[in-house]
Amino acid sequence: MGAGHAHPLYLDRAGRLHRLAPEVKIAAVLLFTIVVVLTPPTEFAAFGGYLLLLAGVTAAARVPVPWLLKRATIELPFVLLAVVLPFAGHGERVDWLGMSLSIDGLHGAWNIFAKGTLGVLASLLLAATTTMRDLIVGLDRLRVPSVFTQIATFMLRYIDVLADDARRMRIARLSRGYDPRFLWQVKAFAVGIGSLFLRSYERGERVYLAMVSRGYTGRLPVVAGRRAAPREWMVSAALPVASAGIAVAAAVLA
Repeated sequence: MGAGHAHPLYLDRAGRLHRLAPEVKIAAVLLFTIVVVLTPPTEFAAFGGYLLLLAGVTAAARVPVPWLLKRATIELPFVLLAVVLPFAGHGERVDWLGMSLSIDGLHGAWNIFAKGTLGVLASLLLAATTTMRDLIVGLDRLRVPSVFTQIATFMLRYIDVLADDARRMRIARLSRGYDPRFLWQVKAFAVGIGSLFLRSYERGERVYLAMVSRGYTGRLPVVAGRRAAPREWMVSAALPVASAGIAVAAAVLA
């Protein structure tokens, strides 16, 4: 971990948000997400306000909007699920363009779409401004149980190794006539997945025994570095405080 690992969602920019300590950014995104989740789905103006807040963060972080929208398509499966709800929902119904739609289903679909989209955008902004190594350091400083941060650390350290193993196994299958277009050859793919799991398990045991022989006691050394200053906490608090203000204002004016 000493050399650091980049991840495909990180954008190397010289912005102010990139220079903030990771723990303050993680806390801000978590609190913002909680506010969004607790907002009733009928508070439409509140969701518009949350989107404006994220737009401001996007501009401050110098993250290109096309980059953000392209990666936000990861939520498409949930959007497809939300589209079904107005047709499958129960209760009072309304006719629209010759279709009978459930009002509860419409609210449920909007709830999934709005909150899911805002959560995905906030997470992408966090990932775009924080390296994976700093994310783990930030979680550790926020007193996340060490078992979770250590699992994430080892996953980050060896994900490239596993991806390389999977690539070599795929090349080996193709060299033996494997064609993924044919359904009856799915057995070869399933066998490859099982083999990759066994390799990973055995490698994990070897790594663990090697670490124990070198003095590993169940916790990795604490990463030294600059901790968040009070000013950074105040800056990061702007997002959750503003979102909470929007939620309260929407509830009062409703």
